Amino acid sequence: MKLAFRWYGEVDSITLEYIRQIPGMKGIVSAIYDIPVGEVWPLEKINHLMNVIEKNGLSLAVIESVPVHEDIKLGLPTRDKYISNYKETLRNLASAGVEVVCYNFMPVFDWTRSDLDYLLEDGSTTLIHDEDAIEKMNPSSGGLALPGWDASYKDGELKGLLESYQDVTEERLWENLAYFLNEIIPVAEEVSIKMAIHPDDPPWSIFGLPRIITDAESLQRLIDVQQSPSNGITFCTGSFGARADNDLPGMIRAFGSRIHFAHCRNVKRTGPKSFEETSHLSSDGSVDMVEVLKAYQDIGFTGPLRPDHGRMIWGETGRAGYGLYDRALGAVYLNGIWEALNKVKGVEQST
Repeated sequence: MKLAFRWYGEVDSITLEYIRQIPGMKGIVSAIYDIPVGEVWPLEKINHLMNVIEKNGLSLAVIESVPVHEDIKLGLPTRDKYISNYKETLRNLASAGVEVVCYNFMPVFDWTRSDLDYLLEDGSTTLIHDEDAIEKMNPSSGGLALPGWDASYKDGELKGLLESYQDVTEERLWENLAYFLNEIIPVAEEVSIKMAIHPDDPPWSIFGLPRIITDAESLQRLIDVQQSPSNGITFCTGSFGARADNDLPGMIRAFGSRIHFAHCRNVKRTGPKSFEETSHLSSDGSVDMVEVLKAYQDIGFTGPLRPDHGRMIWGETGRAGYGLYDRALGAVYLNGIWEALNKVKGVEQST
């Protein structure tokens, strides 16, 4: 396991200097954030990102994410142009030495929450997904701005995009994902990049939009589309863990060779389709992090693993879910579990 940390580039208020002070921290998970979705990422920008990270004594472990254009998800005739650009971006990333690329295939919205600063009993604030609140929201009415939602939509664009998905069923979205993978994965294999799809967050339909990467069955279907080892998974315990019927350790053991990137996040399920994000501590939520890391140890996982969303604690303000303090605590907690498991097995902790 290689401990890594999400960093939003040089505009991030959390500096690389701070991140490198977290015990055991070696890798950075980042992206280029000023390139419009669908355009080619220039090699010089990728190299600049690499150089900035390496000058601070860290390494670029994962690109998260190279966004997939909506025309690809919709299966429009214009998708081939954007797929061609995606291939060129992968070639440029490989030229710079990138080995893992995370992406998702969620229509319109990325991760979705109903509240960004829900007050917990201990005085910290966190992200929550309350199904009743979500059902009362109307994204086509405008005025909504939640993390993960593309804030670049102009007036009327979001409504038009939602209307475009009215005839896109889960099966059709699977067809569009398969088309994308059949084009992309051979290039990824050629340039030695591991593609790692992020599960849908939350793992069920939002606002009538299809969601397809939600459980073990869907992961198997994903792998069956393209048998190449380059076709893999970002295993997010928070996303999969929002469903009580997902056996996280079992899924890790079942798909171990295809897990190229790990997100460790704890959630406390508060209803069939409701949850709140907690500290990484197992007893604070519904995810047994010790059993999760045991599973990773059993499969011999050596890839990048990062603490995922954190609460806002100790008066910190900033990007919701991406403060420094709680994610740093999460990183140390995960690394402590990993070290303890290694000691029990007599395995020397890597440095």
